[in-house]
Amino acid sequence: MTFLKPLSIIFACTFAGELMRYTIPLPIPANIYGLLLLFFLLVTKIVPLSSVESTGNFLIDIMPVMFVPAGVGIISSWKSLSSILLPYIAILVISTIVVHSVTAKIADVIINKKR
Repeated sequence: MTFLKPLSIIFACTFAGELMRYTIPLPIPANIYGLLLLFFLLVTKIVPLSSVESTGNFLIDIMPVMFVPAGVGIISSWKSLSSILLPYIAILVISTIVVHSVTAKIADVIINKKR
């Protein structure tokens, strides 16, 4: 029962993100709208962090389980993917390097700004 209210808040932001995706004519995924909405609510203290923190940590802890269906989908589509395996791996490697580099640079800027 302790997870019901925080989970409702998180799901409400997710649902609002879905609604925003259909009403705002920008090519932004609904989950990004939901995350930005929850971020706005937390920054403005409309929703206190303590009210969603434990549920958010729980959801992060079980996140690896959410990747199981995607892995099963890749395995079941192996025949279709085998013909494009090399470009697929190249895209994965390049995008991972770019994401790590950008994240490291942003973290570096934030750490230097705090000093």
